[in-house]
Amino acid sequence: MTGKVLVLLIVVAAVLAGAGMYYLQVYAYYEEVVPTGSDDVQLTPLNGDTPETILYEDFRAIDADSSPIRYRACFTTPTGLGTLEDIYAPYTGAAPRVAPGWFDCFDAEAIGEDLAEGRAKVFLSQRNLEYGIDRVVAVTQDGRGYVWHEVNDCGDKSYDGSPLDPTCPPREN
Repeated sequence: MTGKVLVLLIVVAAVLAGAGMYYLQVYAYYEEVVPTGSDDVQLTPLNGDTPETILYEDFRAIDADSSPIRYRACFTTPTGLGTLEDIYAPYTGAAPRVAPGWFDCFDAEAIGEDLAEGRAKVFLSQRNLEYGIDRVVAVTQDGRGYVWHEVNDCGDKSYDGSPLDPTCPPREN
């Protein structure tokens, strides 16, 4: 009898711990971002370093203090993809990161397919938003837009302990 009670306690503890970890990963740290309405979506021009706000609507975003790459946002824009390509800097190598299921406007798999098939392009929003982290914006042909954070080359090297190359900015302590 004592063995059955111990097994039951262990199983209950494991289920509670698993449920707690799931909740912490999917819900606990994320917060809805309150849009400013004026500068939530910015892109860096081809010939500049200062991001500019583009026209956007229907902005939704989430973020968490627990990681610099947890930011996700969705929006729509009336500006055509061709116009954006003519004015703003592209960003190569970006891949959307999975968002929690409850943030249903951001489907990383669908965004990745749009990028792979050429139905969307990724632009640089802001380089080194935080050391080693770039904000990027993807826009589809039909005007849907998505924002997330990417670890850049300096961030990769800094986080894995590799020597930084001279193009990396100095790290603030």
